[in-house]
Amino acid sequence: MSQIKVFGIKKNLNSVKAQLSDVIHECVVEALQFPQDKRAHRFFPLEKEDMYYPSDRSDAYTIIEITMIEGRTIETKKKLIRLLFDNIQEKIGITHQDIEICIYESPACNWGFRGMYGDEVTLSYKVNV
Repeated sequence: MSQIKVFGIKKNLNSVKAQLSDVIHECVVEALQFPQDKRAHRFFPLEKEDMYYPSDRSDAYTIIEITMIEGRTIETKKKLIRLLFDNIQEKIGITHQDIEICIYESPACNWGFRGMYGDEVTLSYKVNV
């Protein structure tokens, strides 16, 4: 299970939202071995005056926060981060400099979905990859 939040300046983020969701999903499917039908992305387009960022970034500055059940290896998480950097730059044109990614992990028992506890649900994919 994972949930993805994407933050950026409204005029830039809204114009690439659908394409960015597709690229993020491709990376998650490849790195985390998620099924194609598992996508949970939320976009937070902000007014320019509501987003402060380092002076060496552009208005394309994008923050991606990924919350997921713990269990992936360091190599898997690094693979996901690398895929996101490279595929977003190649397919959308947001440079590595303008992308920040953070992965948050929490035990399965801290999740609840489909009316069940996360540590009692049988998933259609592996978490320990």
